[in-house]
Amino acid sequence: MKTKSPLFFFLVFVCVSSFGCSAVYFSAMDKLGFPKRDLMVKRVKAAQTTQEETKEQFSSALERFKSIVEFKGGSLEERYEALNSEYESSESKSEELSSRIDDIEEVAEALFDEWEDELEQYTSTSLRRNSAQRLKETRRKYSPMMKAMRRAEKSVEPVLGALRDQVLYLKHNLNARAVGALRGELNTVEQDVASLLRSMEESMKESREFIKELENQA
Repeated sequence: MKTKSPLFFFLVFVCVSSFGCSAVYFSAMDKLGFPKRDLMVKRVKAAQTTQEETKEQFSSALERFKSIVEFKGGSLEERYEALNSEYESSESKSEELSSRIDDIEEVAEALFDEWEDELEQYTSTSLRRNSAQRLKETRRKYSPMMKAMRRAEKSVEPVLGALRDQVLYLKHNLNARAVGALRGELNTVEQDVASLLRSMEESMKESREFIKELENQA
């Protein structure tokens, strides 16, 4: 296979990043030996990693919040700064998670459209039927995985919102009375984080099943 020049990769990158030319990107990757199915697996695995990191980040943020509501001395300002840092990291991880899920949807749509179009190219009825059945099964596995991922994504919102509220409140109220006002929020935040962790686990389970489906077809 002819080696692609650095200019080729640069042009593909510029097109995708500047104009959202996903069709051009997928076509270029196909020619480089990376079919959409492989890209799908890669993106799902990347999302799994981000989900695991999201679990760890929000668990860390919860512990930081607990350190404030259980505050009994020391520098409250330092603890506020630490909580604010946890919030910013949580917000960043939330955005990364959404981006990962969007990436999966993008390649899934391209893969399924291509697969559907290629069914019309068969001359063998039995092979067409077999391929159509595999497409149906892949879509059947994909749907619950994507729903689970979107539920996990949505479960981040209440925790992120609560962290934002706490940071904003403490920003102008660094005193014992403010800490006391936040103690009543701890139980709700703990429940929201627990829900987030369950959603992430369910999503990763569905992801593993979907990857297994794709790899079994390879």
